[in-house]
Amino acid sequence: MSIGLLGKKIGMTRVYDQESGRMTPVTVVDVAGNEWVQVKSADKDGYNAVQAGFTDKKAKRVTKAEGGHFSKHGAIPKQLVREFRVENASDLPEAGAEHPGATMFADGQWVDVIGTTRGKGFQGVVKRHGFSGQNMSHGSMMHRRPGAIAAGSTPGLVWKNQKMPGHDGVVRRTVQNLKVVSVRAEDGALLISGAIPGPKNGFVIVRPAKKKPAPAKG
Repeated sequence: MSIGLLGKKIGMTRVYDQESGRMTPVTVVDVAGNEWVQVKSADKDGYNAVQAGFTDKKAKRVTKAEGGHFSKHGAIPKQLVREFRVENASDLPEAGAEHPGATMFADGQWVDVIGTTRGKGFQGVVKRHGFSGQNMSHGSMMHRRPGAIAAGSTPGLVWKNQKMPGHDGVVRRTVQNLKVVSVRAEDGALLISGAIPGPKNGFVIVRPAKKKPAPAKG
């Protein structure tokens, strides 16, 4: 995984291309407050990686284990900490280096966004799995029920992974190949095309796209 940014989903808006007049829906992601917590090397830790932290956390809300980790590396406690692995040690930031923030990405660059979807509570199979439902008239009493969930006497059991009613949402999702429409370095924000997973103020991870080429350097 390439080094990415941690952020918070602010909401959606739209931007206009002054030349063509075309409107593009975008999601605003606040990425101000990213800091390096720890840099790992293959010689010392067995692999090359960097830990990034986002949004300061009150000291009284930090466990002793977390507090020891942050103090060991001279970092301020953070609400969200994620690790990004890299192949080459040359891609790692230098110890004590300042985080580049939003400038890590460029206008027009393709990214993948990882987030946690909104919770929808306990839902039936129509909303949870997209079942079409059953007859709504002619004496039917099934309506939005799933119907049969297993065979009769053979094999006489419900197979694993059978789609049934249950808790919906609050799962990790990755949306690939979204374009960075605008980098607002002065505001510490990224404007990313389209919708991304999660509610407003939900934490997200923005990384370079795996299936799209990165922009040429220089």
